[in-house]
Formats: sequence, structure tokens, C-alpha cells
Amino acid sequence: MAQVNHRSPGKRSLVVLQLAAGGACALALLVNSPCLAQGWGGGQQPGPGMGWDGAGRMGPNDQRFIVMMIPHHEGAIAMADLALTRAKRPEIKQLAQRIKASQTEENTQMRTWYRQWFGGDVPQWGGSYGRGVYSGWGGWMGGCCGNTGGNGWMGRGNHMGMMGTDVEWLKNAPDFDRAFIEQMIPHHRMGVMMASMAQSNSQHPQLRELQQAMVKVQSQEIEQMAQWYRSWYGTP
Repeated sequence: MAQVNHRSPGKRSLVVLQLAAGGACALALLVNSPCLAQGWGGGQQPGPGMGWDGAGRMGPNDQRFIVMMIPHHEGAIAMADLALTRAKRPEIKQLAQRIKASQTEENTQMRTWYRQWFGGDVPQWGGSYGRGVYSGWGGWMGGCCGNTGGNGWMGRGNHMGMMGTDVEWLKNAPDFDRAFIEQMIPHHRMGVMMASMAQSNSQHPQLRELQQAMVKVQSQEIEQMAQWYRSWYGTP
């Protein structure tokens, strides 16, 4: 039987504060906050080749959102792919199919818009799946705002960067269904936060409509996963 690491109230409070700080920093990226200048913690330094100008600023709001959301989606797709082969419960597999289909379609649409609006392909972030959706994402969050700790919705130990999950750890999780929910809920919550904030400054109505759909669908999926978790494992 897998052991559960029960957190003390003090540690749980620290985890919540770290999540809030990480979330604030991730959202700050959407508005060109100087948060990035505080350090990248081993992540790849931004530059013109990654969609940033020489002063460390990215272009228009919609450009920033697309460049950030595509790798975030890719993290969810990677987790969904694992669930299609490793999940035991049909509910998790069906959810994984929906996540993979919807977010793959959204990434395709955002790449098309990026070419139309900004005259090129979406820049690729360096790194590979691991600490964070990409190692670059994990580096951003580690240097800028710190990582979460503990278990539950916050992710497993320090393996989860604020923008994603440790896919390698998830591959070998002793209770995959439980680990999938514990990783996907905070990942979805970050996506909802990003899309909610971006709507008010979006220059393109079609992207704003997509952002609204992201918030609706992922919020529904969060609630569904939370209900399953309570039913299968008790309260987190």
C-alpha cells in the first residue's frame, strides 16, 4: 500500500503561500512584470529568439498568452497520454481523452493565429519534460517564486513546478489515478488563472472567446476531478 505523507498545519500553510506566490508570478509574466529579473533558477534565459526583446519584454498581450499557454497545454497532453495507458478507472481515461483532444485542437488553433497575427511560428522553449511542463518553465518558477511542497493539490514534493508537473515521476506513481488528479487539478487551476487574466487585455475577439471556453471547460474538469477524489480517497 502506498504511504501517504500527511502534512502538518504549518507546512500546509507554507505550501499555500508558495502556491499563491507562484501563481502571482506566473500571471505577472502576462503583463511583463519585472518578476523575471529576479532570477531564473537554472531555466533558460529569455532572448529575442524566444519571443522576447532585448529588454526582457515580450510583445502584445495575445502574443504572450499564446507563447505561454501552448507549453502549458503540452504538459496536460503529456499527462493525458500517460493516463490513457496507466489509469485504472475508465473515468480517468475518458477525461484524459477529452483533455488531449481539446487542448491539442486549441494548440493547433493558437499556432495558426500566431502565424497570422505575428508573422512566424510560436517560439520554442528550451528543455524537456521534467520539473515543470518544460525544464524552462520549472526554472522560471524555481528562480522567480519558488516551488510547492507536500502532496495533495500542491503537487508531489518539490517535483512540481508552478506551471506543470513532473511527468517522469507520474509515469511510475504507485497509485496513478490518485497522482493524476493531484497533479492535474493545480495544473488546470493555473491555466484557468492565466486565461481569466488574459481576457481583459486580449486584442483579438476570437482568442478572447477561446480563453473564455478554456476557463469554463477546465473549471468543470477541476470540479469533476475534485468530486472523484472525495469519493475515491476522501477529502484532500
